[in-house]
This record gives sequence, structure tokens and C-alpha cells, in this order.
Amino acid sequence: MAMNRIHVTLNDGTTVEVEKGTTIYEISRIYQPKMKYNIVGAKINYEIVPMDTKITKATKIEFVDLSSTDGYKINKYGLEFVVEVALKETFGEGYEVIYDHSIANGILMRIDCEKKFTLNDAKKLKTKMNEIIASDERIYDLNVEKGEAISYYKKVKCDEKAENIHNLTNKIVTVHKLRNYINYFYSDMPYSTGILNKYDLVYLGDNKLVLLFPSPNSKFKVPEYIHYQNVIKCFDESKKWLKTMGLPYISDINKVVSDCKIEDLIKTIEMNYENQLHELASDIVKRKSKFVLIAGPSSSGKTTTTKKIALQLRSRGYEVLVISVDNYFKNKVDSPKDADGNYDFECLEALDLKLLNKHLKELIAGKKVTIPEYNFVTGEKEFDNEPVKLGENAIVLMEGLHCINDAMTPDLDPELKYKVYLSPFIPLNIDRHNYISSTDLRLLRRIVRDNRTRATDVGNTINYWNTVRSGEEKHIYPYINNIDRIVNTSLVYELGVLKVFAEPLLYSVKEDSTAYYQARRLINNLKGFYPIPSDYVPDESVLREFIGKSVFEHYK
Repeated sequence: MAMNRIHVTLNDGTTVEVEKGTTIYEISRIYQPKMKYNIVGAKINYEIVPMDTKITKATKIEFVDLSSTDGYKINKYGLEFVVEVALKETFGEGYEVIYDHSIANGILMRIDCEKKFTLNDAKKLKTKMNEIIASDERIYDLNVEKGEAISYYKKVKCDEKAENIHNLTNKIVTVHKLRNYINYFYSDMPYSTGILNKYDLVYLGDNKLVLLFPSPNSKFKVPEYIHYQNVIKCFDESKKWLKTMGLPYISDINKVVSDCKIEDLIKTIEMNYENQLHELASDIVKRKSKFVLIAGPSSSGKTTTTKKIALQLRSRGYEVLVISVDNYFKNKVDSPKDADGNYDFECLEALDLKLLNKHLKELIAGKKVTIPEYNFVTGEKEFDNEPVKLGENAIVLMEGLHCINDAMTPDLDPELKYKVYLSPFIPLNIDRHNYISSTDLRLLRRIVRDNRTRATDVGNTINYWNTVRSGEEKHIYPYINNIDRIVNTSLVYELGVLKVFAEPLLYSVKEDSTAYYQARRLINNLKGFYPIPSDYVPDESVLREFIGKSVFEHYK
């Protein structure tokens, strides 16, 4: 009988003896008490495998929970599937959930139906979701022929899904089944619904709801919903423009590529971006703002967009002084440290606020000021620049992490400030149930840029990303509702271009890397995009900040 027993090594290095043929799910039940959060998946050789996989030989299993980015994604897609099934079972086939985009701490979704979706309807939906979760329903992975999947989605009138599957190179497609419903998601799924018990639904009206769930940074707590009306409005406007252009899904972009009309579309998209900046500059002038404070998360295109705003203002006859707040870091020896004893360059206290505000007041008073330049090698400010003085017709553009936080510029008259938030809110959906998040778009941009400019290992960029996001959530997002304008820095076509640069880098991530699963997930998301040659991208495009050859590279 001993021959039928095998040893399995788990996360903490402990070994358990199980019967040959025991599933990973059965082993997870043994190990769950040792995990802080719910187990949502498992890895063998650094790759996510189905939880119903039978173990036939000694191996190491790494269980994945909600404390990781991998677990977060699995949990998210599982909840999305539960929403869809609950909606159909409660209201019938005439109701369709469309996942529009991610927002802070959740997903904005829209209920497509012939009548108004009320608050009471939302309560019914949540009741059904709770029932499905409480009954711990199995979520099955079904491997089907590609042609069969295409036929199914054409039959249920999900043409965009059918088109996306058609563009896949693999002959077998893995779809997911929950109760009597089948769907195709760009992610692995949890084994069953029982672990999806941490969520909330927030009713917004106008057939919109927000699905909230824990993130790796929320310590398994469902975050409180914060209503970023300006962000939702920005997305809505972008989606409306896309609909007008006839481009709601990637299959529509792909058709433009295959019809050899992408160059004209790129010009149109770039012009739409310039129109945003034209309106922004006009508003700055109209309000007679003296200080334009610009912030945005990593890889949002702050550098290029700030320079473009400067050009817009100069074309109207204004003198423009651009200040990077990073030049006002405290000397390294005086910099604050975090709980682990590491220098914390992201906190507000890392800035020499006394000097910064002194210089701003002197500039307002018409005095000459020597703007420092921070030497990141020596960790000290240097004052070798020529002194500057503001004329009567001058505007200061300040760019930095904390710019929309009034605590950074407490001495500035609020009437003189104009706060701008930049982020690539990509309105393009893969299909009605799958979208490219703004976070993933920024990560792809950063992977390409950091590899090009710093030769940064792709795995390191991916692994560090959660730390970057944690800083953004702490230092930027709390202040978004206090801004004057949002600029959407996404370009609808850019994922086709980024694919050309990013895919080889993502494929280079080895199977033994902790970044492997995330790299494969990003590859999977890019599969449906037709590649677009970078030659079509204008030299002045914000996308050039990441792929290279920008005309703004040496422009100040």
C-alpha cells in the first residue's frame, strides 16, 4: 500500500503524504488552515494548474491566495462569472452584464437591458450571488474545439467573442462552466464559488454598479467604495467617442488593421488626444491660473503630456516654466525611512517642502530663483542652473507624484492653482466580459520603457509593480476628487504597437521566475490584438515616451 502514497511539499516547506491520484483541491483543504487568506489557485513549477489536477508523483505545490497579484486576478474573474450567472438566473436572458473598466478598488459594470435596472434589482442580484457562493458551486474548465467555441458565441450573438477566438492560434479553447452557463475569460478560475465570499455591490444608478473585492494591498478586506465621478465621466466620454467611431472592441481595431486603414485611424486618435490638451490649455488661460499642478500614476505619460501642455500655452503667447518636483527631494542623508529601515522616496516628507514653497513664493513676488537639480547618483540637490524669474505673462507647470495634494503647496493661493490628473483610461474592451485594465496598460508601457532605457529585467519590473501601485493608492488616489481636469492619456491603437515590443520581453520570463504567471497572463491578453508597426506612430505621440524616438526626448 505504501507504493500508492506520495509526498507533496507545500508553501512553508512542510511535506504531507497523500494517496496517489489525490487532487490539488483535496490537498488545499488540508493546507488551508495554515494560510492567512482563502486559497484560490495553485502552482506547480511556477505555473497555475487546475485545482482538479491529480497528483501522481512527488512534487511541490505552491498555493496561491488573495495576498498575491495572481490570486487577486483569479478571485476577480471568479466574481465576474458569478455576477453573470446570478443576473441570468434572476432576470433572464434579456439581461447582459458588460464590464466597462476597472476603477479604484473595483470594476464598473453596466447592465444592458430594455428597462431601468433599479436599486431593488441590484439587491436581488446580490441575493442570488450570495446563494451561488454559499452553495460552493463547482466552476469547471472545459476544453473545446476552437470551431465549436466560435459557433457557440455566434449562436448566442456574442460576435466579438467569436471573432477574438477566431484570431487565436490554438486549436483548443478552455471555456468555463458555472451551473448551466458557459463563458470565456482571459484568466484561470477558482475551483468553486465558496471562496468568493468577500465582495460588495454598489448601485450607482443609470444601470451602473460597482463590484468591489479585496486587493493584495487591502489585507483581505473589501475596500470602502469611493465615488470618483470625474474618472467615471472620463471613461464614459471616451467610450462614447469610441462608439461614435464604431470601435468598441478589439475586433473592430483589428478590422481596421486588416483593411490597411490603421494609419488614418492613428492620425484621428492622435488628433483627439491633442484636442484634450487644447481644451485644457484654454481652460487654464480662462481661469488665469498661475500654477498648473500635474500628477498621475507610473507610466501615464506625464513627461510628454506636460511638455505638450507647455507648447499649447506657449502657442497662446505665455511664458512657461516647467518644474519637476523630483528636483526638490531632500538630500539622501535627510530622507525619511519606512518601517523596514529603507529610504522612502514616495512619501510627501521625502520632499524639501520648505525650500519648494519658499521658491514658489519668491517666483510669485517676481524674484529670481535658482531651481535645483537632484543628482540621483550622489543623492543631493545641485544648484548649477541659471536663475529664473517669472514675467507677468508666465505660467508654471509642476509635475510630480504629490502635485494634486494641497499639502505639498500649502502656501499657494488656491485661486492660482490648476490641478490636472493624468492616466491612461483605456475605453477599449476585448469583449463585453473582458477588458484591458488601465493598470495592465501602464505595466506594459513600463515594461517596454524600462527595458529600453534602463535594460531592466522584465521579471523585476513585474514583481515591483505591486509596490508601485501601493504607493499610487496611498499618495494619488485620495486626492483625485479635488482636481480641475482629467486627461486621458490612452491611445486606443497603442496595444497593437506595444504588443510588438512587449511580447518578446514577456516570453523571455523563465518558468522558474515569480513573474512567470503574470507574464503569461499579459501575453494572453495581447493575443487578440493584431500587431501594428511602430512606423505609423507620430514622433510627437505620448506613446513614443515608451517605445522610443520621441521628439520631446531632449525638449524642455
